[in-house]
Amino acid sequence: MDPDTVAKAFVEHYYNMFDSNRSGLANLYQDASMLTFEGQKTQGSQNIVAKLTALPFHQCKHHITTVDCQPSGPAGGMLVFVSGNLQLAGEQHALKFSQMFHLMPTPQGSYYVYNDIFRLNYA
Repeated sequence: MDPDTVAKAFVEHYYNMFDSNRSGLANLYQDASMLTFEGQKTQGSQNIVAKLTALPFHQCKHHITTVDCQPSGPAGGMLVFVSGNLQLAGEQHALKFSQMFHLMPTPQGSYYVYNDIFRLNYA
């Protein structure tokens, strides 16, 4: 499967899961995974999911604008850069965001998130 197809499928799955069941994201991360969310670093699947489920909003909807992908390194990794809008429940205006994922292959033939960097884009 080509990298763009994998990236688009990953992005669709990730944001659908984030918007409906954040705790379900745990299987996308491993113990070595690291999240930087608005400058705060968190490592390990359990800690990352704890961070994401503790965010001060419970309902949101991601609207993806762009997905860019590049192969990364000899191990078969991929860089996936996403931009879009984040609509929080009860808020009139959407927030612009960017997120970068470094995906690494698993022995089972799927991918996990090795690095994840998220930032809101303030105008």
